[in-house]
This record gives sequence, structure tokens and C-alpha cells, in this order.
Amino acid sequence: MNDSAASAYQQSAARGASPVGMVVALYDTLLRDFHRALAAQNSGNVEARVFELNHALTVIAHLRSVLDHQRGGQAAGRLSRLYDVTHAMILEANISGSRQTLLKLTEMYGSLRQAWEQAERQLSGSPATGASALASSPHSAEPGLPSGSSGRWSA
Repeated sequence: MNDSAASAYQQSAARGASPVGMVVALYDTLLRDFHRALAAQNSGNVEARVFELNHALTVIAHLRSVLDHQRGGQAAGRLSRLYDVTHAMILEANISGSRQTLLKLTEMYGSLRQAWEQAERQLSGSPATGASALASSPHSAEPGLPSGSSGRWSA
């Protein structure tokens, strides 16, 4: 699938996504960026690594910009700090080419993505998870809940 077709599909899917679903999609994008950066690092393609990590920085900036600190309270503050820390980690990986940092970022965002996905299933009433699925997650303090119809989510 070429990039423009994939982009069109993602945009179409995003239009029907819930606020929590959008977070999951953005975390998917970050994970793809990190995997591509790792592949570029492994092949010695510095330009591609930098491109992918710069894109990840843009996604992190967007995630940070839509945090609703008023409604999200402590969870929004925690996510903001997480985004600050991972922003610094991405810059470090961009400069040093640290494979370990990229692997750590992939691990962190993979775990967070799972927590957000559990939250979405819980909010949609899916029987695949119990009412305590998010609460039992090791990242239960981070995900937060969608804020409603404003198009912004609190977390």
C-alpha cells in the first residue's frame, strides 16, 4: 500500500473514531515512527532515522497540545510530564542514534497504547474487558477519560 492510500485510509478511519480511539491511532503512529527509525538506524540511514523521529516529535507535540488540564487533572499533568520526558528521549535518540532509547520508547508507548485501547473497550461497553480493566492496568493513572463533545479529550 502506498503512503497516500494509507494516509487516506487513516484519515477516513479517524473521522469515525472516538476521542480515545484517536489517542490509540496517534500512539500507533508513534510506534510506526519508532519502528521505522529503528530500521533506518539498523541500516545506517541517518536521514530516514531523523525524518521518522522528527515526525514522532510532531505527534508528541499534538498529543501535548490537546491535553485538557482543567478536566484531566492529575492524569493530564502526568501525561504532559510523560510527553516532556519522551520528547527529550526522542531528541537524544535523534542526536546519538541510541538504539536502546528507541527500544525503550517503543516499549513505553506500546504499553500506553494497550492501556488506551483497554479504556476504549471499557467506554464502548465491549464485553472483552471488565469494568475494572483500566483500573487494573499498570498505566491506569495515565490514560484519563474523554471529555465529551468538545472534540478535546481530558487526560
